[in-house]
Amino acid sequence: MLNVSNLKISFDDNHVLDGFNLQLESGDIFALLGESGSGKSSALKFIAGLEKAKLGSVALDGNDLSDGGSHSVKPELREVGMVFQDYALFPHMTVFQNISFGINQLSKIEKTIKVEQLLDLINLRGIEKKYPHQLSGGEQQRVSLARSLATSPKLLLLDEPFSSLDKSQRDQLVKEVRDILKKAGVTSILVTHDESEAKEFADKVGKIEKKKLLIK
Repeated sequence: MLNVSNLKISFDDNHVLDGFNLQLESGDIFALLGESGSGKSSALKFIAGLEKAKLGSVALDGNDLSDGGSHSVKPELREVGMVFQDYALFPHMTVFQNISFGINQLSKIEKTIKVEQLLDLINLRGIEKKYPHQLSGGEQQRVSLARSLATSPKLLLLDEPFSSLDKSQRDQLVKEVRDILKKAGVTSILVTHDESEAKEFADKVGKIEKKKLLIK
């Protein structure tokens, strides 16, 4: 499903990644560990098309997204979803409006059905008319996840989505989000610095050491 080959990312003279390689099968949930500044988020941004690399290629479901040269598919055309640490929900929009934001090509009825299906998936049916400030941190994160899944991405990237929650919330949400992704069958990559979180969440775990990815 995903093939990242020979990725090299540098900022000025600082070589962050040099020889990062990753292959995932369809439905895999992968956790990427590393110290602060090790290049975890940079690898995600490269896969998403938000950051360029000096060298390296990425292919998703047999389609070349970046070939290490001039060819680079725009982020919005990559069929890659992202979930962020700060949820990134629109505060002036209801839950329904937040989840349906990226699926304007659907009719009103189709959009309603899609949102209801996603609310069922994240076990939050009945909150469609609420606003983000009326939700707990865990509920906001699940709504953010539903919004990312609304566009039916082939790959979902999660950049430390649990780090702002307290331990009890985090432990519960790690299990819930894993179950949701398994039900949805979406290939996913979690970036985290917490090894126990990585092992709890993922099928496979890797760690960036000495600018390369080592699968644990």
